[in-house]
Amino acid sequence: MSTVMEPPKKAGADYTNQILNLVKAKNPAEPEFHQAVMEVFESLRPVLERHPEYHEAKILERITEPERVLMFRVPWFDDQGKVQVNRGFRIEMNSAIGPYKGGLRFHPSVNLGILKFLAFEQVFKNSLTTLPMGGGKGGSDFDPKGKSDNEVMRFCQSFMTELCRHIGPDTDVPAGDIGVGGREIGFMFGQYKRLRNEFTGVLTGKGLAWGGSLIRPEATGYGCVYFANEMLKTRKDTLEGKVCLISGSGNVSQYTVEKLLDLGAKPVTLSDSDGSIYDADGIDRDKLAFVMELKNNRRGRIQEYTSKFKKAIYSATDKKLDHNWLWNIKADCAFPSATQNEINAKDAANLIKNGVKVVSEGANMPSTLEATKAFLDAKVLYGPAKAANAGGVATSGLEMAQNSMRISWTREEVDDRLHKIMIAIHQNCYETAEKYGTPGNLVNGANIAGFLKVANSMLDQGLV
Repeated sequence: MSTVMEPPKKAGADYTNQILNLVKAKNPAEPEFHQAVMEVFESLRPVLERHPEYHEAKILERITEPERVLMFRVPWFDDQGKVQVNRGFRIEMNSAIGPYKGGLRFHPSVNLGILKFLAFEQVFKNSLTTLPMGGGKGGSDFDPKGKSDNEVMRFCQSFMTELCRHIGPDTDVPAGDIGVGGREIGFMFGQYKRLRNEFTGVLTGKGLAWGGSLIRPEATGYGCVYFANEMLKTRKDTLEGKVCLISGSGNVSQYTVEKLLDLGAKPVTLSDSDGSIYDADGIDRDKLAFVMELKNNRRGRIQEYTSKFKKAIYSATDKKLDHNWLWNIKADCAFPSATQNEINAKDAANLIKNGVKVVSEGANMPSTLEATKAFLDAKVLYGPAKAANAGGVATSGLEMAQNSMRISWTREEVDDRLHKIMIAIHQNCYETAEKYGTPGNLVNGANIAGFLKVANSMLDQGLV
């Protein structure tokens, strides 16, 4: 009878390095995907030293290879009657613990590498939520900015005409992401219903009148703040009176500000791709209402904030700079909620120098690997995206549950469930980090806790 020998101490590092090189060779020119894999693998070394069965079953090779990659043409007519062509994607990464679940992103920067990074992150994030959801991600290089409602509708209908063959309430349940809000979800849901002749919970982020959940728009921002509060509790502190930097001005940023105000904090910044605003007096509820009207209805630029509120300062984005002005303001907490890699090593150094003690990530992978290392070395309370912003997909899971049961929970019920999920995610990350010898390192805690549930499910289900 053959026995599996305990691997030497270096085995974990050797195995992860070997697979990381393989991932880079098989997926060239996809730096965001390489970065996401590297971050997770660095955390997994102590796990692989204790569990040789993962090596034996080639779990790392399998978990980095999507179960399915869909790429398709999306032709549509603009308002001038001219034909436009975009590219659509869906990465169905892993379904070991449930149907694929993850957003659709419409933005010119969308490509295969970015979506693979997002899908890979989503697998572990969904695992952490305690809900039965696998990981996926999709989208298109279509830019809704500057398009009419009719153009967006025609694009969404063309996109869903192909996507509808591959998704379903028990197969793959997409949601929104950058560039995909309630309007886009509505157009896609309508087209799915027309083509499939069924009214099912195939998308989340739906309108309340047709199967959506209360708190879903707020969930990522609210959850990110709940997570920050849990981190502060470990140092017997709260968000009360804390000065907070928030990047972005979309859905996540808006509701991060709202929940910070609920908990007595003072948010002072917002941004968009053109630039950032800093309001030393704080962004109160009236100012937030203005931002919501500006961004959600008029689809204007954040610079208009300074026309309305004269004391606020605006700084235009300067891509030549090696740092972001927004992250060089004195504050207690930072909530990066715009996009991936928005905080580099210089930004992290500026945040630490200016007294930031808490970083809770609302966007997906907003900190580079160097920035993450700087936060951990400085003992900053650092909530990585896959844990801190899991509130959005957790509430998507709650929307799926309500759709399956044909019921709607109250606002208070959903918010209470979301709050409990974020507390559970923090506890799981905190305890797992301690168990594997890196107390307080929630990056390791989140990566390991998310991985174990998926890896053990893959082992149980055989070679599929």
